[in-house]
Amino acid sequence: MFHITLRQLQVFEAVARNLSHSRAAKELYLSQPAISMQIKQLEQVVGLPLFEQIGKQIHLTEAGGEMLHYSRAISQQLQEMEAVFSEMKGLEHGHLNISVVNTANYFMPQLLAKFCQQNPKIKISLHVANRDAVLNHLAENIADLAIMGQPQKGADMLAQSFMKNPLVVIAAPSHPLCKVKRVKLKRLEQESFLVREQGSGTRSAMERVFSEHGIQFRAGMEMGTNEAIKQAVQAGMGLGILSLHSAELELETGRLAVLNVEYFPVVRYWYIVHRQNKRLSTVAQAFKMFLLTEAEQLAAPSTSLTTTLS
Repeated sequence: MFHITLRQLQVFEAVARNLSHSRAAKELYLSQPAISMQIKQLEQVVGLPLFEQIGKQIHLTEAGGEMLHYSRAISQQLQEMEAVFSEMKGLEHGHLNISVVNTANYFMPQLLAKFCQQNPKIKISLHVANRDAVLNHLAENIADLAIMGQPQKGADMLAQSFMKNPLVVIAAPSHPLCKVKRVKLKRLEQESFLVREQGSGTRSAMERVFSEHGIQFRAGMEMGTNEAIKQAVQAGMGLGILSLHSAELELETGRLAVLNVEYFPVVRYWYIVHRQNKRLSTVAQAFKMFLLTEAEQLAAPSTSLTTTLS
């Protein structure tokens, strides 16, 4: 009979997910020798190597792949057990793991602050990443809930919309198109766009809009954050397409301007997402209901901006 500790499984899962001893050590606040020792002890118990080194990169062996499957299943069972006991305690205790796409981080702190005021004893862990990484967090059961645009159909996810997410075309206030009352979408073929990386929900939505209308756009530079895009647009390096939530401060202070472009704003929605087979804890259910009932009122873009775009 195997004598495997939960700590060994936790360390193994972190190494398997990161494929790196150093990143796993940083994540778990352990030293690399401690990580290596736990993996070595686990391999001795199993009697098979769980990782193999190819060049500078480590990879899971066949046995390692099986161990990852079971370690995640055990982790999910333990989380469900914790959720059951949390339900018995109500909202006096509990922990919630949330993953959000980068753009949602502009309004999520405000919502989380309000929720925590209402439920001061709840602990929340917030992870911010691009869309692909957030979906991966859900798939690997790292996150209880996620905030993003609607996931693809057939992704084994349950998604409910809770707030509008208008996408707008932004420019430096000195850009010539700011003086045009209504910009034809075709005119934007002459402009250079600063775009997010592949895997970003904003990038996917942008490409879809142009494709639907048979318009080609020029990607002048790819950037990993909305902040970088806003700075580059302010500097006159090109145009950008971003969520109104992410540019609200710059628009109100006059550092950026919204172009009145044909077919814009593109109104999408923010969704709260979780795995269909996920048993939500009392805390997760409470936060989900909080978003569905209060988010639109608490975090919607200011009236002055939405009036300008209507």
